[in-house]
Amino acid sequence: MDKMSLQTSRRTAMFAGAAMAVGAAACSTRVPFMAESTPPVPVPARPPIAPAPIAPAPSRFAVDPRILQKALAALDEHSTTITARDRIAIVDFSAPSSEQRLHFLDVASGKASRLLVAHGSGSDPGHTGFLKSFSNAFGSNASSEGAFVTDNYYVGKHGRSQRLIGLDATNNNALDRAIVIHSAWYANDEMINAHGKLGRSQGCFAVGENKLDDVFAFLGQGRLVYAVRT
Repeated sequence: MDKMSLQTSRRTAMFAGAAMAVGAAACSTRVPFMAESTPPVPVPARPPIAPAPIAPAPSRFAVDPRILQKALAALDEHSTTITARDRIAIVDFSAPSSEQRLHFLDVASGKASRLLVAHGSGSDPGHTGFLKSFSNAFGSNASSEGAFVTDNYYVGKHGRSQRLIGLDATNNNALDRAIVIHSAWYANDEMINAHGKLGRSQGCFAVGENKLDDVFAFLGQGRLVYAVRT
């Protein structure tokens, strides 16, 4: 074999070897398609998350938010009569007389306080300490429900007192029935320790003898007193 033929033969062999090496490398590094591998295990669907129940917004006052909403609605309803809207009083007659159920709320500042208050004997004939029913009738000696507006002061058989004007059909006889705010010995704090409940009025909002000045100072004239039971 001449020199040129030998060179040609060697070059052909080199090309063939290189091609085989490339082919081998390609086979060893080829990534198989997904179809050639084991099918993936399906991921179970995530269970739907139930929406969390929407809780009512907490009240900043220690009074049932439902009652507070009713009182504020009454404040708007009687806005032409109730001229002072910065402070209100709510009587929650759902609570027994042994609890401080007369709530004084400063709706502007958010401050609040509570006092004991008696209910009428006609609303609790068995003297259980719980109000059983309301009445707007004359001679019933019962407490009335609804919105009242505080009126003027006078001195009567219970001493210093404040008149109330009933603004709803459920209490519009309040002025003529002499349903007022006054103090009484049977509404003093000591009654709770002695008897576990307060005495009863004739339908008036009776407070402790040493609390009357505070009540008058807070309410003044032209403010809402809202009495209700849930």
